[in-house]
Amino acid sequence: MYEFIRRARRPVTRDEAAAEVGISRKLAAFHLDKLVDAGLLVARSQTGGGVRKVGRAPKVYEPADVDIRISIPPRQHDLLADILLQAVLTEGEGETARQAALRTARERGQQLGDAERERSRPGRLGVERALTLAEEVLARHGFEPSRQSPGCVRLLNCPFHPLAARSPDVVCGINHAFLAGFLTGLRATGTAATLEPRSGECCVQLHRSARTG
Repeated sequence: MYEFIRRARRPVTRDEAAAEVGISRKLAAFHLDKLVDAGLLVARSQTGGGVRKVGRAPKVYEPADVDIRISIPPRQHDLLADILLQAVLTEGEGETARQAALRTARERGQQLGDAERERSRPGRLGVERALTLAEEVLARHGFEPSRQSPGCVRLLNCPFHPLAARSPDVVCGINHAFLAGFLTGLRATGTAATLEPRSGECCVQLHRSARTG
């Protein structure tokens, strides 16, 4: 039904949707309203259009203005593309493309850390609390964090795969810079992000920094 409504390029009634997929109007209404609840469709009452029988105006459905992507495990190719585009646009004199990409990744990571700190207002962060907060944020960004010990978090998913497999030096470097910038923005001074590649996982590990013991 969703594909039919997108192709229609006009508001679609419950009767039209039901006829398209060969189900009852009542069942179509159920599924259409579920799609509205999920944010994929918008519904409104039909107005105008000639003579209407007594009663409420029929509902019509249109696609919501959203971009739908489903990926298991999660991927963040749009973030990587945005970092690379911003690097191209801001590359400074004497700065290589790689340096610009790493700088931009650090800046984007720091912005994420700053935003989370502003939102949660955690105060002074010890190592374990900082890693717990990092787990919560990075889980929302598809890294699938796993607490290996009180002072260590492994990231079980690489959101930039399979591009990381094609060019690990570049993509893993960007990922590392992004996560290091995130810890800086979070003001997690007792923690560090280091490159610790493992097959099938993200190349970066978050852990207690050496200077904190």
